[in-house]
Amino acid sequence: MDEERSIVDTGNAPAPETLREVVLRYEAPRPQPVVERYVHAEPLPGAHRAEPEAADAKPAVPDAERYVFTPPAEQPKRSRKGLWIFLACLAVVLIVAIALGVVYLRRLREREQNDNVYRYEYEWHSDYDNYSDAETTIERYPNGDGTRLRYAETHGSELRIQDVYARVNPCTVTVATALPNGSAIIGTGVIFTPDGYILTNAHVITGGKECYVVLDTGKSYTDVKLVGYDVEQDLAVIKINAHLLPTAEFGDSDALTVGDTVYAIGNPLGVELRGTLTDGIVSAINRDVMVDGVNMTLIQTNAALNNGNSGGPLINVYGQVVGINTMKMGSSSAVSVEGLGFAIPISSAAWMVDDLIEYGEIHGEPVLGIMVEPVELPTGESAIAVREVTEDSAAEKAGLQADDYIVRADGDPLEGVNDLLRARRRYRAGETLPLEIERDGERFMVDVTLEESTD
Repeated sequence: MDEERSIVDTGNAPAPETLREVVLRYEAPRPQPVVERYVHAEPLPGAHRAEPEAADAKPAVPDAERYVFTPPAEQPKRSRKGLWIFLACLAVVLIVAIALGVVYLRRLREREQNDNVYRYEYEWHSDYDNYSDAETTIERYPNGDGTRLRYAETHGSELRIQDVYARVNPCTVTVATALPNGSAIIGTGVIFTPDGYILTNAHVITGGKECYVVLDTGKSYTDVKLVGYDVEQDLAVIKINAHLLPTAEFGDSDALTVGDTVYAIGNPLGVELRGTLTDGIVSAINRDVMVDGVNMTLIQTNAALNNGNSGGPLINVYGQVVGINTMKMGSSSAVSVEGLGFAIPISSAAWMVDDLIEYGEIHGEPVLGIMVEPVELPTGESAIAVREVTEDSAAEKAGLQADDYIVRADGDPLEGVNDLLRARRRYRAGETLPLEIERDGERFMVDVTLEESTD
């Protein structure tokens, strides 16, 4: 600041009126603008030190260097070729994955449609597919000796399970079939004649070269002969040279109802567990099962059936064999399947067994050629009314007409259609079934020569 003083000499003091006050006065300079700014010691990105235009040039701001900001040069655009290649590859991978998924789902759907993820399994050797089409070279037994499988249409009193086992197990045998590759099939069979006729499944002997039978006593037979078999119906008859063997009593499978108690005897998992008894109920009757393109009408049961039970008996509470155990349902997935076994009903198989004994193969089922329904006559008797006669059938050839009433068949009165079927099943094609007919109030006998079905 600039200061100014005025001092008055007082040596010769003037008159009071001439005295002056000493004044101390501050005079501010002309205002100047003050600018505050921060000077960065380092250049900003993209800036560089400016060269002075002249040697004596000074920066506009003291103690600060002058910088000039230069915008960054425009960078060339990066190529996206690699990105497009990556996206193309990703698209190809996705398309392939989707295609494979579609194929997998289609096959899974087809698999589910074919067998609903489940499959019917014959209780056969694990190598069955390797020999099922192979020739069966077991020595044959002569056909046509007149032997037949008969089943009882009535029954006695109900038996305890212990008595059922004691009655049927001695008639149940182990069947072992030697295969060309050195392995063997283990199954079960049922003796039905004292001289050694045995009923089993066809898949127990198919592809075999030799067959062996072991009784429950442990006695074995190595000279086993094949009487006849049918792969589609899965039935086979074999013969051993024996006498006075214990035989099973066969019963009427048509008399079974859902919920009836049944038992199974067999050799699950081989000879070590032979003679195993399991029990269950009839889960369904007349169950149509399609196996390898063949429709089979079977008894369904929850009695445990395992590998080795094939060909063994399914038994009712009266100790009668009412079925031949043939298969169970298994799963091709992780889903567990239990208690779904199947047996061939004796009532519908008896005529096939008779054909195997007589011809070595199954011929057509013997039929009458009529459509019928049960009725009650004015007299109160039950009868079977003939509603339609097939042209050129056995019935037409015998003279039966529509609106005839069948009162008796093979000498037995008829309470329902099953009674007529039972009478018919006692005869083979070519044999004569006697029928008592009522027509216009008159009764007479007609002999019908049964013919083979063409279906």
